[in-house]
Amino acid sequence: MSERLDYNHIAPAGAKALGGVYGYVMQSGLPATLVTLAYLRVSQINNCAYCLDMHTRDLLKLGVKIEKLALLQAWAEAGALFDERERAALAWAETVTRVAETGVPDEAYQAARKIFGERELVDLTIAISLMNAYNRMSISFRNTPQAAIEKAA
Repeated sequence: MSERLDYNHIAPAGAKALGGVYGYVMQSGLPATLVTLAYLRVSQINNCAYCLDMHTRDLLKLGVKIEKLALLQAWAEAGALFDERERAALAWAETVTRVAETGVPDEAYQAARKIFGERELVDLTIAISLMNAYNRMSISFRNTPQAAIEKAA
């Protein structure tokens, strides 16, 4: 298998632009744990090993317990482990990520609007969209997960 391109090196302005959106999201006022849970769920749906590794590490650093991370993929069946805002963010992340399948139905929008203010929902959707873009970049160019780098060292 041939090595893939390093998009950060080839298109640094593009990579920096994505980083600018990431910076916007992190200063948006949405809780870092909520956003990062959404990032991890999006990455699970897209099967992005690089992002799965990174966001799992980030959530552990934020103090999220391993049990919660283990059940993220089945959050809807995890009872009170995920609070109301987390459940709403995860449901929204799923329907937006699967837009080609779901069309983001009105019921999903109304459910999210019951929980999130206008700005919060727009910012959350920007975050979800950004992670979908990052997943596509990381998968397309085969970014190596940190865990694999550490194992090789």
